[in-house]
Order: sequence, then structure tokens, then C-alpha cells
Amino acid sequence: MTAIDPTAHLTAEQIEELGRELDAIRDEVIADRGEKDAAYIRRVIAAQRRLELVSRGVLLFSIFPPAWLLGTAGLSVAKIMDNMEIGHNVLHGQWDWMRDPKIHSTTWEWDHVSPSDQWKHSHNELHHTYTNVIGKDNDLGYGIMRVDEDQKWHPFHLGQPLWNFLNACFFEYGIAAYDLELGKNLNKRRRKNPEFRARAKAVGRKIRKQVLKDYVIHPLLSGPSFLPTLAATFTANLVRNIWSHSVIMCGHFPEGVQVFERRSIKGETRGQWYLRQMMGSANISGSKAMHFMTGNLSHQIEHHLFPDLPSNRYAEVAVKVHALFEKYELQYVTGPLPRQVLSAWRKVFRLSLPNKKPDVKAPTHEQKLITA
Repeated sequence: MTAIDPTAHLTAEQIEELGRELDAIRDEVIADRGEKDAAYIRRVIAAQRRLELVSRGVLLFSIFPPAWLLGTAGLSVAKIMDNMEIGHNVLHGQWDWMRDPKIHSTTWEWDHVSPSDQWKHSHNELHHTYTNVIGKDNDLGYGIMRVDEDQKWHPFHLGQPLWNFLNACFFEYGIAAYDLELGKNLNKRRRKNPEFRARAKAVGRKIRKQVLKDYVIHPLLSGPSFLPTLAATFTANLVRNIWSHSVIMCGHFPEGVQVFERRSIKGETRGQWYLRQMMGSANISGSKAMHFMTGNLSHQIEHHLFPDLPSNRYAEVAVKVHALFEKYELQYVTGPLPRQVLSAWRKVFRLSLPNKKPDVKAPTHEQKLITA
């Protein structure tokens, strides 16, 4: 069902003024970055590495159930920290201003089967440029789901709850697949493309490296605890994948988040781009621990407005951004994790079914939004 544009009350001048106010917030944080921020990311990286080392050490004795539980829990948290608060944010260039070659978007590699350079292209360049634009943003539905009633329904969509669940369990592999744009590159002619073949080989090398580390070397080092360590590593990867998938779903798919037609971004101004980020994202409310474990993507709205700002500054930025939502009478979509997860999954199930009645088209607007 197509809904009335929730930004229709804004004039073009107001949208551009909103953009200038958001630019001012960003400039203020950039001018204030310093040693306190650098110390933060260095502490987080050191803590993550210690936790992973200790957890893998405990798993050497994973033949004993208490050691298995403790080691698996620690390794799960370490992998989440590596991917969310560290890897995702470092690869966004949030810490490039430090000019530390060890913590830089051009040199960082993470505990993930998707090579960092390919992820940066599909995520930083495509997803953040075309946020929630149907047919342009690969993160929207991950290329396997129907995300709006205006999209043509096919019987294949009946299975999208299952596809989404499987994608959650093996999320890092799903990300690698759509980094490769595997769906459109499977035909024989495209598979022979030298550029695609080179990228596919890079993914293959990264997968082999990850599998060797997680499922061969570390279990072998455990000796008699080989099988329990193998199971622990698989469990930690599963927990990390489901957690990161849930956070991403909550940031882009709950009820109230908008999706966009391709034509709506033609000639888009800076202010209109900001407005699309505001309408196409949702936050997760919770404690400081919750924000940390999501890589501060619980502040998804703020992250999409300012993807290159240090993640530890999103909480303070959120107060100012929320005030702008109220000033311009816009809906700030947020809620606790369980509610946001349920909202996203309800939409997955609802859109797996054909529309119950014909769409009722709403009046057009220069930045038309479609509520899924």
C-alpha cells in the first residue's frame, strides 16, 4: 500500500535548512575529535584481542562443559566486537583522521569471509549512497526478499521468511554473496568476466583463510578437545551472524521506515539526501552495553547521517538529531531490540504474501516515499 509522503509538509527551503543544520552538527564533532576518541578505539581493539585470546585459551579445555560454555560465550562476544564496533566502523573510515596505519580503512582486515575492499564498495559506496532505494541498495532485502507492496509478487516470495532465517544464520556468507552481486553474475557470460572472476577468487581466498583459522588450526591446537572446540567456534560464528543480522534488520526494516523509488532520488540535493537517511533508518533504544554491542548501529539514524563520524560520538549526536526530528515534525523511529526485531519479522512475513487489494496511489511529491 502506498502512503502519503510523511515529509510533504516540508518546503524545499526547509529541507535545505535541515541539511545545513545537520552539516553544522557534523562539523562540530569533526572539529572536536581528538585524543579521547583515539584512546577509545585503541582500548576497544586491545580489549577485543585479549578477550579472543583468553576465550580461545579456555577452549583448549572445552572437553569440560564449563570451559566450553565460558569459552564459547567469550569468543561470541569477541567476534561481535570485531565485526560491529571495530571492523564496520574502521572500514567506514571513522578513524582515518588518526593517521594510524594499523587502524585505517585502507589497511584493516576483519574476522569475516567478505574481503574488506569488496565490503567497502557494496556498503560504503552503494548502500550509504542509495539507502533504501529499491533496485539500487543491495542491503535492502539482501536481494532475496520483497520489501514493498508495489514490488511485483512471485511465488518465490512465499519462502522469504525461510530465506531470511538462513541468511541470518550464515550472514557473513550472505554479505560476501551480494558483495559479489552473485545473483546477476551467475549466468555463463557474466561468470567469465575478468573483474568478476578476480573478485570471486578474492572471496574464495578469504573463505579458505577463515575456515582454516576457525575450523582447522584452533581445533587442532585443542588436542583432545578438537570436536568441542570445533562446535564452539561454529556456535560463536552463528551467534555473531544472527546478532549482526538482527541489528541490520532493526536499522532498516521495521514498520515506519521508508523505502524509495529510483526516480525519487533524481537530482537529489544535499538536504534531500539527509532527509532520505532520516526516513530510511531506525534506532534501537537501550543501555550503553546494548549500544556498544551493536557497534553503535543502535544509532542507525545518526550513523546514516554521519557514517564517517567516530561511533563513540553517536550517543551525543543523537540528542541533537532527535531535536531536529521534532523541530521539523518528522517521525523518529526507535524502540527496544525485541520490539524492533518483531516489527521487522512481521514485515518479512507480510510481504511474503501477495497484496490483498490493489494499491491506492498517493499524490506524488518531489521526494516520494513508499511505506512498506
